[in-house]
Amino acid sequence: MRKKIVAGNWKMNKTVPEGEELAGQVAAGVSSVPAGVKLIIAPPFTHLSCVRKAIAGSGIGLCAQNCADHEKGAYTGEVSAKMLSSVNVEYVILGHSERREYYGETHEKLVKKIELALEQGLSPIYCVGEKLEEREAGKHFEVVDSQIREVLFTLSPEQMSRVIVAYEPVWAIGTGKTATSSQAQEIHAHIRKTLAGKFGALAEEISILYGGSCKPSNAKELFACEDIDGGLIGGASLVADEFLAIARSF
Repeated sequence: MRKKIVAGNWKMNKTVPEGEELAGQVAAGVSSVPAGVKLIIAPPFTHLSCVRKAIAGSGIGLCAQNCADHEKGAYTGEVSAKMLSSVNVEYVILGHSERREYYGETHEKLVKKIELALEQGLSPIYCVGEKLEEREAGKHFEVVDSQIREVLFTLSPEQMSRVIVAYEPVWAIGTGKTATSSQAQEIHAHIRKTLAGKFGALAEEISILYGGSCKPSNAKELFACEDIDGGLIGGASLVADEFLAIARSF
């Protein structure tokens, strides 16, 4: 059975006190989530320690939104995978479209980040997805295949078994647009098939999450799809009731 996962990416939102309050609200409501569904919270770096305390004992996983592509050194403003591990972070989001677009993250950088994260015991949530013009040009399969092959195909099967994949149609992030359940299922199935070409039966065990304006009103339909194992949630993760409602959609 693949893990069912609902991960909340807070992005650059909430002050530390606000984040502590939100995390506490999610932790207080976790008992309403079906057994077998894993909740993960990804606050900004500044919030990690206090959020960890707020969710202690709840079973909620703690995630960072990024890590450096270097182990240590003179890289002002960066945070290493080892630093994250030292505050008991369990997961890290890598390859998010916003990091690719705004900060020029390349496949080469992402390979290094994933390797360093895995070395420190972190489970990467690796994001793939196409822009609107790529979808309209019919290149969405090609784009996603490249993002998988050039990064994940560098891993061993043991390493890959610790990776979560998140498909995020870039045109649906924060826009209110959502891929239809049939569009989402089609590309999730394609991603699994691509992974199977390299990793064989292991592909059936890898959780693939949908990210892109997933909310309580559409989560149930999306999560009912055979190859969609949960969601990487943006805006709706900033409201505890909405985030928990999405998790209850399984």
